[in-house]
This record gives sequence, C-alpha cells and structure tokens, in this order.
Amino acid sequence: MARKDWGFYGRRDELDSLSRILRRRRWFFVKVTGRRRIGKTSLVQQALSAVKRDRVAYIQIPDSDPAGVISAVRDFYSMFGVEGHAPNDLKSLASSIAELVREGWTVAMDEFQYFHRASLFEFTSHLQYEVDRLAKDATNVRGGLIVLGSIHTEMAALLEDRSAPLFNRVTDQIDLPHLDVSSVLEILRTHADVDPERVLFLWNLFEGVPKFYRDCHEQDVLDKDRKALLRRMFFASSSPLRNEADNWFLRELRGRYDLVLKFVARHPGCTNGDLDDHARSVDPNSGKQVGGYIKVLRERYGMIERLQPIFARPTQKNGRFYIRDNFLRSWLAALATPAASVNFRPVDSLIEEADRRLADAEGHGLERLVATLYEERSRKGKGDFALTSRIHGFWDRQGTELDLVALDEASKIVRLGTCKRNEAKLVEGLAAFGGHVARFLDAMPRFKGWRVEKVAVAPRLGDAARHAARRQGYLPEDLGDITKDL
Repeated sequence: MARKDWGFYGRRDELDSLSRILRRRRWFFVKVTGRRRIGKTSLVQQALSAVKRDRVAYIQIPDSDPAGVISAVRDFYSMFGVEGHAPNDLKSLASSIAELVREGWTVAMDEFQYFHRASLFEFTSHLQYEVDRLAKDATNVRGGLIVLGSIHTEMAALLEDRSAPLFNRVTDQIDLPHLDVSSVLEILRTHADVDPERVLFLWNLFEGVPKFYRDCHEQDVLDKDRKALLRRMFFASSSPLRNEADNWFLRELRGRYDLVLKFVARHPGCTNGDLDDHARSVDPNSGKQVGGYIKVLRERYGMIERLQPIFARPTQKNGRFYIRDNFLRSWLAALATPAASVNFRPVDSLIEEADRRLADAEGHGLERLVATLYEERSRKGKGDFALTSRIHGFWDRQGTELDLVALDEASKIVRLGTCKRNEAKLVEGLAAFGGHVARFLDAMPRFKGWRVEKVAVAPRLGDAARHAARRQGYLPEDLGDITKDL
C-alpha cells in the first residue's frame, strides 16, 4: 500500500481565527506564540494558503547582534524578491517592513523574541513608530505583520509589558498549545495505528508536537516498533532528533540549570527538599541556588511546573515538581546519555537501555495522558464523566497517593483513579489502593453523600484483568476505552 502524504492535523479553531484575520483586508498585527516545533509557521502557511494571500515575506531572526540580523534579513528579502527594500540598520528594517505592508505584503517575523536582547531592543521603538502610522490608516492598509516567538515570557515582555514600546499594539494573538490527543490519534490512524502501547509510547515521547510525528513519517518509522523508531530518530548518524533538545531547548540555558532539570526529569514528583538534598550531594555550596534555578525554569522558560494535591492552598509546602514538556522529560530521563555514547558502546545495547528508561518514564506519562484524555473528552461532550474542574492528584504525609481525582460537582460524583503501565501490577495493587481511597475520603468530609467511583487504568486490559478489577469494585479502563470516541 502506498504511503499517504502528510496533511495538516488539528488546529481547526486557530486556523479559522487566523484565516478570519487575514480576510479582513486591513491592517493587522498578530502575535503567534508556542513552544518550538509546535507548528506556528505551518499554521501561518496554512492560513495564508487558505485565504490565497500570495504576497508574503518570511524572515527568521537569528540570535545575533544587529549586523547579523540585518545580514539575515537581507538574505530573506532577496529570496522573496523584495531586495529593493533591503535595510541597512534596525531603523530602516522597521521602515522597510512598513513599506511592504503598505504595498499589501504580509510580513512574518519568526523568533521575534530575540528583539528582547539588549543589543536589538531599539528595533521595538522603531517598529512602534511605524505600527502607529499603519494603525492610523488601517482601512487603507491591505497588508499586515505576524510575529512568531517561542519564549512566552520574552514575547510578553516585548508586547504586553506596559513599559514596552509595542505595548497594546497587537491587534490579535494566538497561543498554540500541543495538539490535542484527538489530532494525534488522527495522525496515527492515517499513518500507523492506534495500538494502545504505540499511543502511549509516542505521546510520552512527543506529546502533541506535530513536527516530531512528521519527522518520524518522513523517516518511515512512525508505524515501526519502538526500537526501530528510536534507532532511526536518535541513534543513527543522520538522526533528525539526535540534537533536538540541545539545539531547541537547552541551548538557551547554556548548561546553567542541568542540576535541576535532569533531577526533575528523572524523579517526576520530587519536592523542594529532594532538590535541595540532590544539590548538596553534588556540590555542598549549590543548595542555596536551587530556588533561583527553579524560579527561572518555571517563570521564564516554562520548563518546570509545580503541582499541588487537590484542594491544597497555594501557600502549602507540599508541592511537587515536574517537567512540563514530554519530549524534554523523555530526553533528559532516558535518551540524552545513551545518544551521547554512540561512539563508545554498541548501538544495540544503547537502544535497549534507552527503551528501558523510556518504559520507566511512561508510568508518569500514562497518568498525564489519562488526565488529558478525561479533560479532552469532557470538553468535547464525549465519554461518561462530565468534569467541572481540572484533573488533580492527591498525596499527603501519611503516604496516601491517588493518581487522579476527577470531580463532577453538578452530579456529586468523585472518581478516584490508579494508573499502572503493567496490567498485572495494576491488579495486584488494587487492594492496597482501596486503603488510599479510604484515607482520602476520611480527610475530605466534603465528599460525604457523593457517589464515589474507583477506576483502574492501564494501556491495555485483558478479560481476566477487567474481571478482577470489577470484582474489587473498580471500573476497568484502558487506552482503547478512553480513546474510542475521539
């Protein structure tokens, strides 16, 4: 059977929004943000194609000084046939963009966050002057400006901070999250299959980053087994993702935060105390830096998140830390060291080790995937549980651990879940999990009179496991059950 061409998956709402903006045929200044590789450029290209705008100039801003930026811009201008507008400095760059927009061009500037650098920041003042002039004549301006950026805090500082020259100048903004699971399933149904183990493996590795799935498709391994995919994507000399994390995540950090990032990736759910102990074990003088590292990684880069058990007060000190991005977590926890060792050890043994580490990481990945699926199904009116708040976990100092706590406050139903990657271990642990449920309910008198449902989740459940779960009062669910209506 011939391999199907790659399509455009998901993003229907965002595509409709951007297409409506482009169809206005008047001045627009659009901000598009989202993590690297999330599909910002593809979305813009798709929208421009849908509305048949053909006068488009794309510029990718380098992480460089003014001379480097101007040199790169001149190259892009030449490529798009507008070299007559080529700038000589940052001020003339702003004016050249305005000239193109007045002529009906759509100018897309990628990696716009680099203008937050001190050496480039003056450009924002020059651009403010031009944007204000274009806005005054908005109905007569047929072109517009789209700026794309991958570091949210720096984009916000450039465009949303009240003291910034470009504050309140953006006409529209689109923030691209990961593809939803429905879109990932659409990709797999088109190009591979939705075998539960494959869904968990790929989602834990790539989550909703369309570029990574496309890379696997182009390398003809999206439908292959785990080890074949890992070999081609990470361990061959021409592997497209071998340097992805270093180039697109960690380059920004320049190695300053490895102490925290690697530990959180390999110990999801660690606490402040765990991080302090780890830092002191590596360097007795580094403990006092951990808090600062966490702050930067959470607030500036959005790489780490701190979660608390359901109903906990924000000031409580029982939060746990997790890597927000599945690819970064999988890279640091399972792939980085084996991939760096390809010149010194047999590749087969490295792939075996990486696969084993990934399987360990899929335990936490399954919890995240199940929570994401519950929320997505509820949002789309699917499934058997109508959520009224975000899925949470619960833990306390008595050792109580619940992987998911789902609330339907309208119907007074609370669903408490345990997730295990291995169905045998799931069944073995159900009796003990009943004790966790009992302690949780004792600590939460607010659920008195509510219907309590216990759910047991694994990637795949056979008949025997389902029967054993039901016999102990659990609703058995596997990924096939949870994704069948998406």
